[in-house]
Amino acid sequence: MIIKAKDITKSFGTLKVLKGVDFQADEAEVVAIMGASGAGKSTLLQILGTLSTPDGGSLTIDGTDVLRLGAKALAGFRNSRIGFVFQAHHLLPEFTALENVMIPGLIGGKSNREARGRAADLLETVGLGHRLDHKPSELSGGELSRVAIARALQMNPAIVFADEPTGNLDTRTKEEIHALFFDLRKQLGQTFVIVTHDPGLASICDRTCVMQDGLIISS
Repeated sequence: MIIKAKDITKSFGTLKVLKGVDFQADEAEVVAIMGASGAGKSTLLQILGTLSTPDGGSLTIDGTDVLRLGAKALAGFRNSRIGFVFQAHHLLPEFTALENVMIPGLIGGKSNREARGRAADLLETVGLGHRLDHKPSELSGGELSRVAIARALQMNPAIVFADEPTGNLDTRTKEEIHALFFDLRKQLGQTFVIVTHDPGLASICDRTCVMQDGLIISS
């Protein structure tokens, strides 16, 4: 099991957003998390991805009890073992696709040459080998998604978390990106946990967890 969360709780003021969530995912599994707006999906994803700390519960990722790590150790663990793909992509506009994909590697201590080589290989893998030197403003929505996915894979993480990764895309491009997740799982062996409102994506995942009112009600 690559990730195991038990009895995760989280409140913001008097609002209880997560009310004791249990979640787990196996190695190389693709899991969708669905539910209405306000169900707690994104909050859970941020906690699973170590971007937010729960009020209570336990969380083990790739054999590490991440809630016991100090800030510096947690940042290092996050950079090396976790990848993120967001709907807004969060690519740096002044950098090329290649440079954006290099960034986690440089932060993680790779040499410029090593990070560049890994970035070029990943962009080739996601179908953008011909767009290495293009900046985000020169790329389509689908291409931006592919760059963001390549960046998430730069450090060969154990798990990739994606929050509505295809929410802004047209149907054809969306389906291409969905297929890419499964191609990457087959090639690289990553676990993917994807928050989505898209029933088409959820239907092809290995498993779908449905959230309601701060709890997972089915899996």
